[in-house]
Amino acid sequence: MELDKPKLEHLIGHWIEHNDSHSTSFTDWAEKIEAAGYEDIAKDIRMAAAKMDECSVLLEKARVKLE
Repeated sequence: MELDKPKLEHLIGHWIEHNDSHSTSFTDWAEKIEAAGYEDIAKDIRMAAAKMDECSVLLEKARVKLE
């Protein structure tokens, strides 16, 4: 497989978008889970969403290096 800048930019952008989608979903579900009385579980899911956001920050850092 040949990897050039445009392909890498596209791939990293896709990963960021994917992570952002998961983070949003996790946060939405954490609210529902907390409302159902599972505060400890919701806390863990919110932490997972934060980790997804951290991954996106690192991926964006990598994407910037392609410029």
